[in-house]
Amino acid sequence: MTIIEAKKIMGKNFIGPDELKKISSKLRIANPFKIKNRVPNINFSSGFLKKIHKDYILILGIPKNDKGEKLTINKMRSIFGWNPERLEPCFYNQDWYLKEKFANGRTLDFKWYLIKKSVNRNSRGQRPDEILKLFKKQENFPTAILAAFTFFAYYFHTNGKILWKHDFIWCSDKDKNGDMIYVGRYYAPQKINKNGFNVHRHLSIRSCYGFAPEIK
Repeated sequence: MTIIEAKKIMGKNFIGPDELKKISSKLRIANPFKIKNRVPNINFSSGFLKKIHKDYILILGIPKNDKGEKLTINKMRSIFGWNPERLEPCFYNQDWYLKEKFANGRTLDFKWYLIKKSVNRNSRGQRPDEILKLFKKQENFPTAILAAFTFFAYYFHTNGKILWKHDFIWCSDKDKNGDMIYVGRYYAPQKINKNGFNVHRHLSIRSCYGFAPEIK
């Protein structure tokens, strides 16, 4: 599968090296053409992409920022800040996860990822162990860094569209206590204490939590 073929199939749901280069100054990411000798192959068939092209985003993961440092959730937080009066979108003003491994050390691989644009409806309000039973072949919880990177990249790529607008999505990461992580930017018309990309841990169940699968 070539980049040209995949881009034609996925349309606006394709965020490859050219698209990332155009928004690299806003994301402050490394130039994807300079990370390695060549951009990795797309290991999904054209037939498969045609089936899911409306519902999924095909995105190239970038492991470093423009200074060559690891692009972690904490690094993204330092880039976008947490003050909506200075920059939108930004991160929600919270710091509980700063020393957690999933936020301080985990990065994306330099490879292609597929992640769903919205949650599966029947997964809302379900516990993660119940959602596991709903998994189809190749589906998995996305990592928090993949969700965060895709959220911000898609926002700039589409000139302001918000992913998972009314939902938080479960992630595969866990904190030091074993609680699962979920992320998202819940939309509230009144905009009261809702600004920012939120990173939370599983302390209770609410109806707006769901599963937006990554396809391996």
